[in-house]
Amino acid sequence: MTAIRFTAMPTADAEHLWNGGRDAYDRLPETMISDGDGNPCRHCLQNIEEGEEMLVFAYRPFPELQPYAETGPIFLHKQPCRRYAAEEILPPVLTTSRDFIVRGYNENNRIVYGTGAVTLIGEIAAYGEKLLARRDIAYVHVRSARNNCFQCRIDKIKAPALVETGA
Repeated sequence: MTAIRFTAMPTADAEHLWNGGRDAYDRLPETMISDGDGNPCRHCLQNIEEGEEMLVFAYRPFPELQPYAETGPIFLHKQPCRRYAAEEILPPVLTTSRDFIVRGYNENNRIVYGTGAVTLIGEIAAYGEKLLARRDIAYVHVRSARNNCFQCRIDKIKAPALVETGA
């Protein structure tokens, strides 16, 4: 069994936007007011409450441009929030729909064909573990099944190396 963790948008990416930075399309994020329904923050992985300000922007959760570097709209609290830390459990944003697309990517950040599946909430962790047990999959994306928007990543938890104690 492969141990997994749910990984939110990196804080450096969120801070860039909170500090007036531009998005993946070199545009300033738009400020909108959440209607409280289906506006998940990709940094804290909580829903943005009704009436709260949020940033809407194009996000590319890949290190460089390439044909498989999907870019799409996502939300972020306008005011800084704490990054999701309970990485071993299903994040709250993944309980807002009945299913999500779960898809594997290789170490070159390319989609591993045949891995993408619309996955029920209760099966996300198990399917993520199954994909990450494969040698050809480096990480997994969880995306909206309706709009394909990036939600979070699933990564392997690597065991710490054994250290000789000299005893």
